[in-house]
Amino acid sequence: MRALLVVLAVVFAALLPAQASAAGCSTPFGSLPKEQPGMGTGEIDSLRVGRHECFDRLVVQVDGPAAGWRAEYVPQVTADGSGNVVPVAGGARIQFVVRHPAFSLGPVGRSLANVAGFQTLRDVRNAGSFEGQTTIGVGVRARLPFRVFTLAGPGGQSRIVLDVAHRWS
Repeated sequence: MRALLVVLAVVFAALLPAQASAAGCSTPFGSLPKEQPGMGTGEIDSLRVGRHECFDRLVVQVDGPAAGWRAEYVPQVTADGSGNVVPVAGGARIQFVVRHPAFSLGPVGRSLANVAGFQTLRDVRNAGSFEGQTTIGVGVRARLPFRVFTLAGPGGQSRIVLDVAHRWS
């Protein structure tokens, strides 16, 4: 019995730093639609995802300066051009429209990133590119706060970043 208590105490102590650091997260992003006007001509080069202490991240790499985007929670993600529903896994879905063309993301519905093991992201799907804009369906665990912003570089490229918080703060 005493050995069990010691094991439980060690396990509990190991969990404390992770809980304390997560409690310090400040993610006052909100969950309402966010938009930056403008259309870009540079093509989307790549997408990647990352895990951070307070949020999960999707990065869209653009050839040239970043232009406009729109991100909002929707009941269903719809494909550019056709309006057909694109199945996206998760308890909630963000329709992320990047106002840049993409010619190399593959067919509509294709998975664009492996998010296995992520705390918030559940799915990232191609929802098409039409008339100079590209739609990405982002499945998340629940309707959580998110933000979108742009970063210059590297070189002549830029990035459009979508962060979705792990929880409400």
